Amino acid sequence: MKKIKEVIVVEGKDDTAQIHKAVNADTIETRGSAVSLHTLQLIKKLAKERGIIIFTDPDFSGERIRRIVSRAVTNAKHAFIPRDKAVPKHSTGSLGVEHAAPEVIREALAKAYPARVNEKPKLKESQLVKLGLIGGPDSRVRRTKLCKILNIGYVNGKQLSKRLQMFGITEKQLNDAMKQMKTEDQNE
Repeated sequence: MKKIKEVIVVEGKDDTAQIHKAVNADTIETRGSAVSLHTLQLIKKLAKERGIIIFTDPDFSGERIRRIVSRAVTNAKHAFIPRDKAVPKHSTGSLGVEHAAPEVIREALAKAYPARVNEKPKLKESQLVKLGLIGGPDSRVRRTKLCKILNIGYVNGKQLSKRLQMFGITEKQLNDAMKQMKTEDQNE
């Protein structure tokens, strides 16, 4: 089983249990979206000593935790699971890391990468409109596919530009992902 050097920031004990099925790693649990000051201080300490990977649920609360921790630890790595891979097996419950299969978790952690801060925007909003990623009738569907290909977690139209910048996605990477999306659409 692969050993992860960094400490993985998760929401709760069920996430920790599922991660332990996939990899050998230490986790720290935020215990919900109201991240305590004490927990944030521990996360900062761990980030300095070992590094951290933020791996939260692909929902509103998970994104809130990601923002809080990202502001405190700007060099954190980020791992994402697609929303469709985080669905509970039963009709009750919400999206979560605890519902992801071990291979999905391993893949997400293998693709974890750090955010880039204080860089000028590389992609203009007009480019995103032209590509049909914002402002169009099926933009949400296109964004969902793009975010999955780039492994940057789902975002709404307002957040797309910010997320692309956060992970340093270049125009070439965006265009390559759009080509891949077009190929996948043709094969469906």
